[in-house]
Amino acid sequence: MTAMFRSLSGRNYRIWFAGALVSNVGTWMQRTAQDWIVLTQLTHESAVAVGVTMALQFGPQLVLLPWTGLVADRFDRRRMLMLTQTLMGLLGMGLAIVVLTGDANLWNVYGFALALGIVAAFDAPVRQAFVSDVVTGEHVANAVALNSASFNAARLIGPAVAGVLITVVGTGWVFFINALTFAAVLIALKYVDPAQLGQRVRAPREKGQIQEGFRYVRNRPDIVVILCMIFVVGTFGVNFPIFTSTMARVEFHRGASEFGLLNTVMAVGSVAGALLSARREKPRMGLLVLASAGFGAACAVAAVMPTYWSFAAVLTLVGLCSLTFMTTANAIVQTTTAPAMRGRVMALYMAIFAGGTPIGAPIVGWVADAFGPRWALGVGALSGFVALAIAIVWLVHWEHVRLRYEPDSRLHVAITHAIPVVGSAESRDEIRTDLERDEVVANRTR
Repeated sequence: MTAMFRSLSGRNYRIWFAGALVSNVGTWMQRTAQDWIVLTQLTHESAVAVGVTMALQFGPQLVLLPWTGLVADRFDRRRMLMLTQTLMGLLGMGLAIVVLTGDANLWNVYGFALALGIVAAFDAPVRQAFVSDVVTGEHVANAVALNSASFNAARLIGPAVAGVLITVVGTGWVFFINALTFAAVLIALKYVDPAQLGQRVRAPREKGQIQEGFRYVRNRPDIVVILCMIFVVGTFGVNFPIFTSTMARVEFHRGASEFGLLNTVMAVGSVAGALLSARREKPRMGLLVLASAGFGAACAVAAVMPTYWSFAAVLTLVGLCSLTFMTTANAIVQTTTAPAMRGRVMALYMAIFAGGTPIGAPIVGWVADAFGPRWALGVGALSGFVALAIAIVWLVHWEHVRLRYEPDSRLHVAITHAIPVVGSAESRDEIRTDLERDEVVANRTR
């Protein structure tokens, strides 16, 4: 248990973790209320409109990619977070006022979603890279996993509270409460001790720094394959607002409270996946492969569940597999990237993960409208299996991993080539040691 929460031993990370948890609750409350108001009050149950809202909120991460990562590598991350969190709080308050005064329509909700997306495009890579400032060394992977646990623990609370508040007082007050929760992050950032933050090399003020980030990733085939997997799952698989809202409303004819409960149930599995990832000392590619397969299978099973409660039960597994997949991918990229390049690499990571939403969300929404929510879940399942295929091709082509049967009919994994030289010398040695250990274990099964 102590190992699971080892990064909380540092004062700065404890403060940051607490503030982020409060803000995450508000974020999930807003997401639930936003999806619900678009689906049920501003349209006639249009899943496409929900998808467009998601596209506007996440699309700027892709469009602004050349600048957001460089900002994270060049400027003081603590101060940048203070700025972005303040702007997001003000936008949340503006949306609350529009809804509470009765002036809300689909187009101004679209506008607020776009504005939030632009600010979030700069906030996301800074926030991701800031983890390596407040936590250093061997605890970084643990902190990444605990951040995911925090985000999804809030997912247990936020949607359920939002569902009740939507029914009792309306969506406007949910947006208002979310705006107030940004104060928790600002207070946490104020009390984080800058003297205890990790030393970092900032990107120089010279031409070519944006292209340098792309060159770095291009020369890292292990990161490229993870980005490809993340793009597929992020674009077509992680469209949970569409899945849960349309299944609750269209397929099972339930209300806001039951919609919120589905998000909470999924979060149970998500928290479990994040905490299990936090127990591992190092993120591994093998776990990423298994998680992508599990995500595809879980979505396929959820798509055929006959009742609301059986569907809710399977969502726990969907949440566990999706969070294991996302946390492992995030941790591998962060812990193997050179510190001076981390902001630009994480900006590319977040842009690929969230930036595919403008493509995938409207398509998945159209599938839900035209063929039904179950087929939309089928698209999510397919994304998991495609990500699995990408990983297998990479393992076979780049790592020369082979499966063969020995005469005694026992399966034997043959690793005939080490991972190409990437990252720091220390990380290369660790990767080779892991491969050698795995090969020894495989040979012992003969």
